[in-house]
Amino acid sequence: MKNITNRTADDPAAKSHNATVKAARKPPLHTSRSTAPEETAAKSHRPTSRSMGSAKRIVVKVGSNVLSRADGKPNVTNMSALVDQIAALHSRGHQVVLVSSGAVACGRGEIAPDRQLDPVAARQLFSSIGQIKLINLYNELFREYGIVIGQVLTQKENFASRDSYLNQRACMLTMLENGVVPVVNENDTASLTELMFTDNDELSGLIATMLRADLLVILSNIDGIYTGDPSDPASRLIERVAPGEDLSRYVVAAKSGFGRGGMGTKCGIASKVSAEGVGVAIARGDRPEVLTLLAEIPGEVPHTYFEPAPQPLSTIKRWIAHSSSFAKGSVTVKPDAAAILLSDRAVSLLPVGVTAVGGDFEEGDIIGVLDSGGSRIAVGRAAMGADAARAAMGSHGSRPLIHYDYLYTE
Repeated sequence: MKNITNRTADDPAAKSHNATVKAARKPPLHTSRSTAPEETAAKSHRPTSRSMGSAKRIVVKVGSNVLSRADGKPNVTNMSALVDQIAALHSRGHQVVLVSSGAVACGRGEIAPDRQLDPVAARQLFSSIGQIKLINLYNELFREYGIVIGQVLTQKENFASRDSYLNQRACMLTMLENGVVPVVNENDTASLTELMFTDNDELSGLIATMLRADLLVILSNIDGIYTGDPSDPASRLIERVAPGEDLSRYVVAAKSGFGRGGMGTKCGIASKVSAEGVGVAIARGDRPEVLTLLAEIPGEVPHTYFEPAPQPLSTIKRWIAHSSSFAKGSVTVKPDAAAILLSDRAVSLLPVGVTAVGGDFEEGDIIGVLDSGGSRIAVGRAAMGADAARAAMGSHGSRPLIHYDYLYTE
């Protein structure tokens, strides 16, 4: 059974950006380009690294290594420069979502525990202190421009169910519709170890796909992906990455001093998000005017740009694509079924191609699809429970176990 129709819901925030928030002081604009907001919104093409100004909705992720000094205290200079640039984009009609790290690093600089804490307890303590300091700093900086911000503390389990996912999406779209800049971070005080995001790179990718952003900008401490160690003069910055291009041989897995994520994570998230139809730029966060330059004249700032796939995924497939960690079970498929699923054909998974059913999942749960060797090749939403799947396994004439509209191949 084939179905290649992707359904997209109307997005009120994308149609109506509130322009009534007046700036108390004029944001810096470092370009002569004068595309009106309504002209930008009217363009349906996805941005390239030479026309990122066509990106209406931008998610900006900034890491702890950009926001924190070596002593763990906030780098107010970098934070102020970041806010200046977001305010400039905001004034030009862009909708900006800020995914900000730094809470744990801020808290670490404020207190010294009396005893050695395990990693989860330490994150909870430092984030509970640092989150207040971080959001207050942002509030004061954005207030100078008359921009209202809203804090969004989320957890990985908020993306587990479709209802929670859509509720979170609706909340943030309402914020954008009313000219509010969402400032997003993981709620470390409530997150369990097994349900933590890998890092805020993963969170920013989820937010970008959930909101159907045009562009995700990941700001780090280096200019992008290099062909070798960035400190090696012989290494070359990779400026553009085509959809599906494998960069694993180039990635250095070193992590920052305060964050959890390294360039390997950033590259993996960028590849996945761009495959779902969102352009991704990785750039150095402390370069002067890096955001405004990326948005207006990207050729003037070093960066790596992951080109978006020409056919964006539907909203529900975007949710499923990031839901593999919530799988309640799995099914193993025959080699020929695996080959068909991984082809360019739009097909559903039928019980006749299934050889084994694992777990105790129910209809509507997320399940993994494994090949005969046990490797996961897809994830999807089950159209029947585990017992019904076992009963139908290997038989012809049954309804799909996973319909194409709810199947994401990896």
